[in-house]
Amino acid sequence: MDTKLDTETIYTDEKNDSIEQTYNEPEKKSPLKSFLFDLLFYAILIFASLYIVPNFVLQRTIVDGESMENTLSDGDHLFVEKISYRIDMLNRYDIIVFYPYGRDNEEYYVKRIIGLPGETLQIINSKIYIDGEVLEENYGKDPILDPGRAAEPIVLEDDEYFVMGDNRNISKDSRYSVVGNVKRKNIGGKAFFRISPLKEFGTID
Repeated sequence: MDTKLDTETIYTDEKNDSIEQTYNEPEKKSPLKSFLFDLLFYAILIFASLYIVPNFVLQRTIVDGESMENTLSDGDHLFVEKISYRIDMLNRYDIIVFYPYGRDNEEYYVKRIIGLPGETLQIINSKIYIDGEVLEENYGKDPILDPGRAAEPIVLEDDEYFVMGDNRNISKDSRYSVVGNVKRKNIGGKAFFRISPLKEFGTID
C-alpha cells in the first residue's frame, strides 16, 4: 500500500519595523559666550601665576653674600617652596629663607635649620649640643669660633627655630641677638633647587 506523504509548507511573514532615532545636535556656543569663557579662563590662569604661585607655592630667590658657602654661593638663584613651613614639615638641616626683622621688612636671609621647636641648644668648644647631646653634622665650613648667645643654653619655643650659616665664622645668624630665634611666621619658605649657575643646576642639600 502506497502511502502519500503530504508536505505542508508554512510561510512566515516577518515584518521589519524601522526604528527611528532622533539625534540632537549639540548646542553651539555663541561667539560672545565663547569669548567670555576664554577671557575668564585666562584671567584665572594669570591670577594664579602672578599671585597664588609666588605667594603660596613657589618663588625664586637670589643668595646674597657668602654666609652659606660652601653649599651656596653669592648670586645663586634658588627655587623656594612655600608649603613645608605652613604644614609644619620643616626638618633639621633644611635651608630656609626668612625675614629676620619681620615680614614688613623686605630683607631676607638664607640659613640652615640647626635647632627645632621645643629643643634646648648650646654651643661648647665648637660643638653643637641639642638637648644635651652632641649634634653630629658636617655642614660647617670651619669650626665655630664664636658661639654668641648660644654659649648659654637656648630654649626654643614651640614656634621657633635656631638657624646658622654653613660659613659659620662670617654668618650673622641665630647666635646673635640681632637675628635671634626665627619665628615660624617669619619664614618665607624652604630652598630646595638651584637653577643658576647652570653648572650647579639641581637639588641642594
